[in-house]
Amino acid sequence: MENLCKNLCKDFKEGKCEGQKVVDGETMPLVLQPPEPNKGDLESLLSALKKNKDWFEQMIIKNSAVLLRGYDVKNAEDFNEIVETFGWDDIRYVGPAPRTHIYKRIWTANEGPLSEMIYYHHEMVLIKECPKKVILFCETPPPEGGQTPFVPSFRVTERMLEEFPEYVEEMDAKGLKYSFTAYSKDNTSSMRGRGWEDALGTSDPALAEIRAKALGMDLEWLPNGGVKTILGPRTLTKVFEGRKGRRMWFNTVVGMHGKELSSATMADGTEIPEEVVKRCEQIIEEESIQFNWEKGDVVFLDNMALLHGRRPSLPPRRVLVATCK
Repeated sequence: MENLCKNLCKDFKEGKCEGQKVVDGETMPLVLQPPEPNKGDLESLLSALKKNKDWFEQMIIKNSAVLLRGYDVKNAEDFNEIVETFGWDDIRYVGPAPRTHIYKRIWTANEGPLSEMIYYHHEMVLIKECPKKVILFCETPPPEGGQTPFVPSFRVTERMLEEFPEYVEEMDAKGLKYSFTAYSKDNTSSMRGRGWEDALGTSDPALAEIRAKALGMDLEWLPNGGVKTILGPRTLTKVFEGRKGRRMWFNTVVGMHGKELSSATMADGTEIPEEVVKRCEQIIEEESIQFNWEKGDVVFLDNMALLHGRRPSLPPRRVLVATCK
């Protein structure tokens, strides 16, 4: 570790950003910048990352978020080179968000209307295998709004246990059940508008059921050609190795409870009180960390430890994403 720290002093300079917080002794996000003005080119960055791969991954887990800022990262091709430097396996997105494949491992982030808030979530939290890392690149920063805020998940658990210990333990013991209604075809006017045919890669209902089952979902077909997906039981909190035994708020109760197209209950059908969900929503917002995108920013999020979302934005805004095992 001593050598790795020396490499940091040589290959990166620690910076600051608006909205940065110290949470339980850790700086979120850790901001890494070029050590000298002439070291901000892509080749210098790739070289620094290759030399410090192990240390960099440790920093993602330790700080939960690492922001590379001040580097000349121009496009999806440059971003893909950064992602591939680490040798992490790709994991393809499964979910309702409309996205477009751009280049190799790179996709657009949720293409739903910029005027809408994308609520805080762990990426693919309901699927059997979700990514360990979510990596985002800002190609076009928005003129106003459009932040990608994130939340240390363990803080939500701690505060919910302080205020609603009985409900938290009951939900954790019973598990959770979710449902989500998907259209047949894509609806680009919705941030959850990806149709089941696109999401499951088939228009054959029988094959769709097989693929859904492999992901841990049951399907209920609707008269209008859409489908209701049912998932559960799922956990409320989870503890992941290497993260100080922290109990992560690893669910999407607030994002799906009582919505037009979705629901969240305890696995045995017990309703979750509205006031518990509303208070949880407030706590998540209170614990959120905000930073404004700058052109060329690349941020690495530990998906095991952070919820993330998207603030409403004025156009144009273009953020690309890669998800890794």
